[in-house]
Amino acid sequence: MKELSPMMKHYQALKAQYPDSIIFYRLGDFYEMFYEDAVIASRALDLTLTGKNCGLEEKAPMCGVPYHAYENYARRLVEKGYNVAICEQVGNVVKGQIVERDVVRVLTKGTLTDASMLDEATNNYIMSLYTDGKVYAYAYSDITTGLFKAGIVDTLGQIDDQIARLCPSEILCNEMVYSEHKNLSCAISGDNVEIKKYYEWAYQ
Repeated sequence: MKELSPMMKHYQALKAQYPDSIIFYRLGDFYEMFYEDAVIASRALDLTLTGKNCGLEEKAPMCGVPYHAYENYARRLVEKGYNVAICEQVGNVVKGQIVERDVVRVLTKGTLTDASMLDEATNNYIMSLYTDGKVYAYAYSDITTGLFKAGIVDTLGQIDDQIARLCPSEILCNEMVYSEHKNLSCAISGDNVEIKKYYEWAYQ
């Protein structure tokens, strides 16, 4: 019975760890994308979709971008609302063995730091919201400047005022806030703000 090649098994293991990200998998002078990631990226970036022998009868969908120009492609994906996980070679090349690779960075709208991906004239805020049903907590930061502030308020409407003032590019929140997030003006107006439900354990 045919089975996935060792490299593709490794890719699948990484994808299981980062299911919400498009993985840029470093292979030589390119970052390659496979399977659904490749299909999405080929459409979003107007790339040619090809195939790679993965050990099975059917080739895995594949597309790639040059490693020296990946910032532009990654930025375009992030602008379209996708997360991008950068997988680099982290081990030494040993003949006959799979080169060790791992994700070294995940790019989202609120975590961009490269000047080539940002508008230097404006802050790039990432915000987090939490409620226990009694009060609402918020925290926001601009990673590029190190600014960090947090506070507690009584209503989601008070946080709405903060959002309108800051215009964060990304908002993470717990389950209870996410169930209410459509009441936020940025969601109602369709502003280009990513509002994502985050792991509950992160708020404990």
